[in-house]
Amino acid sequence: MTIQTGSATTALAAPNPWMLVPPLGNLDAYISAVNRLPLLTLEEEQSAARDLRANNDLDAAGRLVMSHLRLVVSISRQYLGYGLPHGDLIQEGNVGLMKAVKRFDPDQGVRLVSYAMHWIKAEIHEYILKNWRMVKVATTKAQRKLFFNLRSMKQRFQASAANNDTHRNTLSEQEIDLMADQLNVKREEVMEMETRMSGGDVLLDPAPSDDGEQAFGPIAYLADATHEPTAMLESRQRDVLSSDGIATALSDLDERSRRIVQERWLNVNDDGSGGMTLHELAAVYGVSAERIRQIESAAMKKMKKTLIEYA
Repeated sequence: MTIQTGSATTALAAPNPWMLVPPLGNLDAYISAVNRLPLLTLEEEQSAARDLRANNDLDAAGRLVMSHLRLVVSISRQYLGYGLPHGDLIQEGNVGLMKAVKRFDPDQGVRLVSYAMHWIKAEIHEYILKNWRMVKVATTKAQRKLFFNLRSMKQRFQASAANNDTHRNTLSEQEIDLMADQLNVKREEVMEMETRMSGGDVLLDPAPSDDGEQAFGPIAYLADATHEPTAMLESRQRDVLSSDGIATALSDLDERSRRIVQERWLNVNDDGSGGMTLHELAAVYGVSAERIRQIESAAMKKMKKTLIEYA
């Protein structure tokens, strides 16, 4: 910029584009400020873009970014229906704008406004998919396409239904087929995305209530205790003790004690009933039932000691 005073001409430095938007206290003031920023002409835009590419001129990059901040505000308004803060949407859109400015080629014959729209929307889309729900609802390309089109198409269907005096929140079979055909996806994918979007996040382990009582959550009935590491180790140890451990403990007994234990506790009848009684074993060995009980008790103590050592 130059000014002429008499016969002398004095050169003034161009204003720093980063200072055109001073620190502001709220979002409305920011939007009002960026809407007052001047737009660049085609010549100014191409000149700034070439300075950036050739000389990595940050002032040129600043002019390109500042002149398109209003575009970010305009695009971000289209995504307010997802329940995310408008300021965050603008912030992510500004990141996309800066990426577009960095990659912009003025010799391709397009204006920056057309080129930047893709980058701004892509960055906002990524932010929404990461933050709309705790659990991602769209991961593949087809699911992302469904996510951002299903909502608007469903609103059009609901508006049409309202004009016909019908009120419903679910999609009809005809509407599902129409969506699948227009978006070039399977109808099963439309139904799955509709289910995901209509559902909500559920805390598996909710925080305690105000009165200190533990709230009941899905973690109470979804947890699989059978595959909990400690339980699996205990189960494996029981299996080993009930097979190899008992066999080892029995081998340490004398023949009579081993048979008494087997007949009393290990030999189960076909009908599921227990083994021989004390009196039946007393008749076999020609001793009293009390003597059989004493032998059994001593054998059990010896087996218990062996099992502890085995474990």
